[in-house]
This record gives sequence, structure tokens and C-alpha cells, in this order.
Amino acid sequence: MQTLSDFLLLAQERSGLATILLFGVTAIFLLFALVFAAMFAPVFPLWIRATTSGAMIGPLQMVVMKLKKVNPTVIVDSRVMAVQAGLSNITSNAMESHYLAGGNVPIVIRALVAAQKASIELDWNTAAAIDLAGRNVLEAVQTSVKTKVIDCPDPSRHGRHTLDGVARDGIQLKARARVTVRTNLSQLVGGATEETVIARVGEGIVSAIGSCATHKEVLANPMLIAATVLNKGLDSSTAYEIVSIDIADIDVGDNVGARLQADQAEADVRIARAKAEERRAMAVAQEQEMCARTQENQAEVVLAESEIPRALSEAYRGGKLRATDS
Repeated sequence: MQTLSDFLLLAQERSGLATILLFGVTAIFLLFALVFAAMFAPVFPLWIRATTSGAMIGPLQMVVMKLKKVNPTVIVDSRVMAVQAGLSNITSNAMESHYLAGGNVPIVIRALVAAQKASIELDWNTAAAIDLAGRNVLEAVQTSVKTKVIDCPDPSRHGRHTLDGVARDGIQLKARARVTVRTNLSQLVGGATEETVIARVGEGIVSAIGSCATHKEVLANPMLIAATVLNKGLDSSTAYEIVSIDIADIDVGDNVGARLQADQAEADVRIARAKAEERRAMAVAQEQEMCARTQENQAEVVLAESEIPRALSEAYRGGKLRATDS
């Protein structure tokens, strides 16, 4: 009987321990469930949206995004946009990496969608690199589809309204050009900007005007300048491709050749006057030198005349000369 009572007591103790363990495990499970529910509740609508649209982003992955300080709404919306446009090869991990690097994920996705619709070759890596370089990749794609017109020169940037060139006959011509460009996506990273294009086109127009024999040749065919400039390949190593160069306006300026000749003639007159003044000064100096030499010779004559009485007196004293001799 003692053995049976001991066995029942041991069984009761084990049953109480099992109950405690069960309650403990249940409490821990409920705690984890509450924590997971608290973390999953904010991303639940995003998970529903991602699931229904085929974006395939799990709730745990969204929670991890929040822990990495990545906005899951931005990633889910961008992923949904990409999937709906047929760009399912862009993973959410790539979007997260771009987001953490400081990039604008929605702009990159929109640029890729626009490039796909326009049949422009643009991959995720290139678009992300353009975005991280500080360029607006969506605007670049739009400029590739729809050309952009640049004024040369641009008064708002340089304060000048015309490009001034001088033909070989000395007549100045004032020209304004409009350059039509489109973005060259392959050289957008590291390529030169609009400033370089404007500078190169301006230099080319001035050089083309200077190579013409007369200003009448330019006025008769302004497109000759545009064709000459366009054939120089001024868009090399730039972020743009020049489509066309149009001469918007060209006016006749000053007769620079005549003005330069007049200035040269005046300079020649000044040089001649300076040389004449130099010769006059040399003549005056030479005259003064001759006068000084004359005075010096006269002084020597006076000295020589003063020696005659002295010689006579010495002759008298020495008995070499008598009074009768004189």
C-alpha cells in the first residue's frame, strides 16, 4: 500500500510539472505569435496587394525590410509596377539594394517601363547607375523618345544672344542656332552635359563662318554652316546625340576688317612718329655733342695761345732770343 501511494504521489508531481511546462510553452508561443502579429499587421495590406498582383513578396521579407529601414511600400509598389509591365526579372533584393544606396526606385522602374514601351535597350544595372550618378533617368528616356531643342547660345546661362564670327573678307556675322538633341543612354554616365554641347556647337559655327571667303556666301546659304558643324561629330563623349543644327537667325555686324586696318594704320603712324622723334632726338644730341667738341677745341686753342708768351719769356731769359732779333 505504501508503494502504491508513493507511485500516485510521484504521478501527481509529474503531472503538475508537465502542466507547468505546457503552460510555459503555450505562453512563449503566444508571445511569439503576438510579436509576429504586431509586426505583420502593418504589412498585411501590402502582402495582399503583392500576392494578388503576382509580385511574390512574402510577409517575412517585408518585416525584414522594415528591420533594414527599407520602406516596404516603395518596394512593393515598384515590384508590382515592374511585374505588371512584364519586367519580372527585376528582383526585390535588387530594389532594396538600390534603395539603401540612396537611389529612387520608382523613378528607375518607370524609366525601364518607358524604355520597354519605346523599344529602347535599357537594363536595370544601367538605369540604376544613371540614377545613382545624379541624373534623372526617366527624363533621359523621355528625351530619347522625344527630342530636345537647345538654344545656342543660351541667353539665360551665358547672357549672350548671338554667336559672333568674322568671314575672311572682314565682315562680322551674328548668328543664332537651335540644336536638336536626344539622350544617348549608353554615355549618360560620365558623358558631357548640355554646356559642352553648346560650347562645341558655338565654336564650330564661329569656325565655319571664319572659313568662308565672303560674308555673302554665308548669307546666301546659312545651312552650309550647319552642315559643316554637323559633320564634325561634336556629340562625341557627350550624353546627347545631335539630330540637327538649324540656323535660326543671322545678321551682318561691323566691318571688322576695315576697323582692324584703320587701327593698324593708326598704329603705323604712331610708330613712324616715334621713330621720327627718335631720329630728331639723336640729331639734337649729336648737335650738342658737336657744340661741346667745338668748345673743347676752342679751349685747347686758348691754352696753346697762352703758351706763346711763356715760351718767349723763357727764350729771353735763356739768352736764346735777343731784343734785336725781334
